[in-house]
Amino acid sequence: MVSVVDRVAVVTGGRRGLGAALVDELLARGARKVYSTARTPYTDDRPEVVTAVLDVRAPESVAALADLAGDAELVFNNAGVLLPAPLLTGDLSKVTETIDVNVLGLLRVARAFAPILAEHGGGALVNMHSVLSWLAGSGGYGVSKAAAWSLTNSLRLELAGQHTHVVGVHAGFIDTDMAAAIDRPKAAPADIAARILDGLEADAAEVLADEVTAGVKAALSGPVEKLAFSFAN
Repeated sequence: MVSVVDRVAVVTGGRRGLGAALVDELLARGARKVYSTARTPYTDDRPEVVTAVLDVRAPESVAALADLAGDAELVFNNAGVLLPAPLLTGDLSKVTETIDVNVLGLLRVARAFAPILAEHGGGALVNMHSVLSWLAGSGGYGVSKAAAWSLTNSLRLELAGQHTHVVGVHAGFIDTDMAAAIDRPKAAPADIAARILDGLEADAAEVLADEVTAGVKAALSGPVEKLAFSFAN
């Protein structure tokens, strides 16, 4: 069982939305310290929270965070972007940035913190995916989340030897600034954060954070044509 009590955690993208909810939930469950990152400087008055600037696209920024958080035992790869763009007609730079942040950003953080986690007995790495990892039609964002799912599954194998527990989190739309323009039912960030930590503490390899996600995962054995979604719906 992976315990949160008295542990040191890193939450990327922890300033707002789901990241902020994860910081709150970690502290509520007894975490000793939480490093919380954003792209720009900010402050948090809680003594257990250490804020830091992080751009997951920049290797030097990721390395600086790893130097700062050398006592980390739990890493939550939450930072991400949602830049809707059709693959054939959309702005290719948006597709490129989305993949750089949502896929390569996860990998940069994982590579930087893997040795640190090993030094502390293995710990845990938690990566945020999406229900759109499994649904076609969301352009570059869906491609990035499908790749993130594959990345996490491979990292689980590569990190097993150092006893790092790897968790992949899939969720539908969450009531955050990122999804504000999407007219779909949304879950509260605090509810999703609680389910993520429930899964982590139960040693789950994958967290399906809501009923919609569980339904889509169950449909993966069916016709691929039915696995579709559009931001325009």
